[in-house]
Amino acid sequence: MSASTVLYDAPGPKARARYRLFGILTVVGVLLLLAAVIWRLWSRDQLTAEKWEVFYTPRYIELLARATLDTLWIAALSIAGALVFGVIFGVAKLSDHLPVRWFAWVVVEFFRAVPLLLLIIFVWFYAYDTRLGTIAPLVIALILYNGSVLAETFRAGINAVPKGQVEAAFAIGLRKSAVMRIVQLPQAIKIMTPAIISQCIVALKDTSLGYYILAAGLTTTGREIWRTFDNRLATALVLAAIYIVLNLLLTALGRWAERHITGARPPQALADKPGQPTAV
Repeated sequence: MSASTVLYDAPGPKARARYRLFGILTVVGVLLLLAAVIWRLWSRDQLTAEKWEVFYTPRYIELLARATLDTLWIAALSIAGALVFGVIFGVAKLSDHLPVRWFAWVVVEFFRAVPLLLLIIFVWFYAYDTRLGTIAPLVIALILYNGSVLAETFRAGINAVPKGQVEAAFAIGLRKSAVMRIVQLPQAIKIMTPAIISQCIVALKDTSLGYYILAAGLTTTGREIWRTFDNRLATALVLAAIYIVLNLLLTALGRWAERHITGARPPQALADKPGQPTAV
């Protein structure tokens, strides 16, 4: 019996015909919806050349490219800082010392609870010298928020490590710090790699909130473009497309890292080789 039919019965002729009909109706519905959206945009003069000309003008292409690099730079700093923050506070929440554990708990729970936009505005307005620029407040806020989420992720991963391995490490004379560093933390990273990658993608998307404090990046540059050319919709679609591409690239990088960290192989590598017995 093939693996694809272990959990459910194979569909019969009527079920297959019904699935094909549902598929056709879905495609037709999507095409009709897309046509309605395009017609609506056309009727409101949102597809005219004047609205889109800026996006194939070399000067503005260079401007968007620079803004994309700024966004990637902010995301890289935020992700790196959040990972360090998450490891430190995730381990601190498991400390045997009550003051350390409570301090880590208060910090993590506070920054997880505060809305990110409010945190960005607070850091920018109250806790930072704005004469030094607006990128730093955005990065600090992103580190505090995403790092707090990652702290819980690392803590959960550490608790998921089998207790037998921890007890065996203690049995051979390792101190708790060594057990955490050598046994628990590396395995926690392997266990929680998908969740870590997901949070990194969230951090990349959250760089768009720099718009509210005029931090360098795609959304701030987009604001200047639509204010100049009065093409809000066109600008929003272009920025959305850029963010989608960046997130797809980050997802691909994350999957590559996951395979190398966890030792997992892609589905093609798991296929049965010729001459080997298959699972029944």
